[in-house]
Amino acid sequence: MRSLLAMAAAALLALPAAAETVTVFAAASLKTALDEIAAGYSARMGDDVTVSFAGSSALARQIQAGAPADVFISANTDWMDRLEAEGRIAAGTRSDLLGNSIVLIAHGEVPATDDIAAALAQGRIAMALVEAVPAGIYGKAALTHMGLWDRVQTRVIQADNVRAALAFVALGEAPRGIVYATDAAVEPRVSVLATFPPDSHPPIVYPAALTADAGPEAAAFLDYLKGPEARAVFDRLGFSGPGD
Repeated sequence: MRSLLAMAAAALLALPAAAETVTVFAAASLKTALDEIAAGYSARMGDDVTVSFAGSSALARQIQAGAPADVFISANTDWMDRLEAEGRIAAGTRSDLLGNSIVLIAHGEVPATDDIAAALAQGRIAMALVEAVPAGIYGKAALTHMGLWDRVQTRVIQADNVRAALAFVALGEAPRGIVYATDAAVEPRVSVLATFPPDSHPPIVYPAALTADAGPEAAAFLDYLKGPEARAVFDRLGFSGPGD
């Protein structure tokens, strides 16, 4: 009997540990990168990574309402600041992960230009929500800095997130749009007309952190996001380092 019990115990110890699931709430502009990174992490570590993509504002509000997220990656510091002030971010886990730039895009193949004002002289302009979603906030700030916002605001089509704004232009529903450079790079149906000067808008920063309710397995994925494998994916897709 003792021998049978010992064999049973040894068999149980030999079983692989059950896979854990890490739930990530991430800004929509990270979709292409995080889909690849999450798949690589799961293959290497065995844990499942589920990523929910949306505008940073919508994701932050879901966390405020108690949504079960382990990791939050915002496309600006403001929404992370709000969650941190409310105690919804695990202390000491926040860091700046990435940077980016915003660009003016057009449907189809259109030559680049140095005259953003002329490129926006007519037609609708797709942008993420300009008062809530980071890409829209950055875009409005840039247009305001350049003295163009009052001239174009009535022609702006606001989308729930930056990938939705990108889709408007890709499908030809708006001839122009303002998105991140990394979004434009993965959509062959649009072309980049111009890049907005970095000093025309607040610095684009993607902070990442564990939520206050994160499981222990989430810390390993957050560390992976800062490591060389993930960094190689981010670099290849055009993201900059924080502060670059």
